[in-house]
Amino acid sequence: MSRTLGYARCSTNETRQDVERQKRELRDMGAEEIYFEYDSGAKIHREELHRVLTDIREGDTLVVTEISRLTRSLKQLCDILELAENKRLYVRIGAFTIDCRKGRIDPMTMAMFQMMGIFAQLEREMTVDRIKSGLENARAKGRKLGRRKITVEDLPPKVIEFWPMYEAGEISKSVYASMCGVSRPTIYSYIALLSDQASG
Repeated sequence: MSRTLGYARCSTNETRQDVERQKRELRDMGAEEIYFEYDSGAKIHREELHRVLTDIREGDTLVVTEISRLTRSLKQLCDILELAENKRLYVRIGAFTIDCRKGRIDPMTMAMFQMMGIFAQLEREMTVDRIKSGLENARAKGRKLGRRKITVEDLPPKVIEFWPMYEAGEISKSVYASMCGVSRPTIYSYIALLSDQASG
């Protein structure tokens, strides 16, 4: 029995709502199972993409909200289309469809999707160029790049409030992190900062 598998991707885990939106749209497109991850569309080796392309079987349907979620590499898009032909898949990317259940892609459809792939890759490369240009311009003006160094004044109030309890050995690092509502790596950096301040 054929299945409908969905794939969703977002570049960073700071915009989880974006993936949730994609998942809702994929369910509306009939996805019974959804593979999702936070990774760059330009990255060729992505764990969940590899999983869905491995798990999908002949006659199944693959649904993606837009081509840039699937890949921003024209070469990878061509590889995926070849896989779709070999596995005789039905592929839906947004409103566009590719029916490979007869074992081949119509030449016009193939050309159209390759053009979409070219634009997805071009958009990615233009974004990278804009970022590089902006960084070079900032360096030329003598600006310091990177995150501003955090100071004690930047720490959340709860970190300061519960610091005496941690310093007195009344709570562990894990409990301290939980009480402050931050992760363990974050509390480690805060502790180091406060320790330096105390010993300075």
